[in-house]
Amino acid sequence: LTEKTSVKDVIESCGVPHPEVDLILVNGRPVSFEHGLECSAEIEVFSVQKKSPQFKENRLQRRNFKRFIADGHLGKLTRDLRLLGFDVAYDRQAQDRQLLHIMASENRALLTRDRRLLMHSIVRHGYCPRSQDADEQTIEVIRRFELFDSIAPFTRCLRCNAPLQKVAKADVIEKLEPLTKIYYEEFRRCTGCGQIYWAGSHFSKLQRRLEQLRANSQG
Repeated sequence: LTEKTSVKDVIESCGVPHPEVDLILVNGRPVSFEHGLECSAEIEVFSVQKKSPQFKENRLQRRNFKRFIADGHLGKLTRDLRLLGFDVAYDRQAQDRQLLHIMASENRALLTRDRRLLMHSIVRHGYCPRSQDADEQTIEVIRRFELFDSIAPFTRCLRCNAPLQKVAKADVIEKLEPLTKIYYEEFRRCTGCGQIYWAGSHFSKLQRRLEQLRANSQG
């Protein structure tokens, strides 16, 4: 080291975003990201997933985060998380500056596969999914933020992210297809965009997929 450097800068120079670092030991002692380093320092870095009974009070990352913003490449992950009841802001066309602004102003964790974006100093909480498969990405996020006990399926709009509200059939009957009027009695309406949901022919498939996600997330 030729000049004063924080342990955060050294870690990120190795390609590891700070939101994925949960514990830092310098010469065996826990430190914060701002800790200044000396040339002879011995550094140990632990991820969120690597659990240890030691230094619990010095953990750097928050668990059980339930509000997210996803970048434009994570549309399928966004839909999966909304299906499970989680609040995920998403705009496919959003630029990095917009993502960071919404993240900070609405206190959301950032989900992105752009590791350099995750290294931005304004990012406090976030995660970079390793897999390119949406189901596996969903499982990763649930495990990272310990969300299993917070899953509340079919409570959030898949289109706009707003909460769903139970509604009487009579209040939406004019918007239903003829066969839907005959065969279904229970409905939910999005409090944001007005989209109407019911347990149609696709419902059993969604339920099976949901149960598979829940089972895999517990593993």
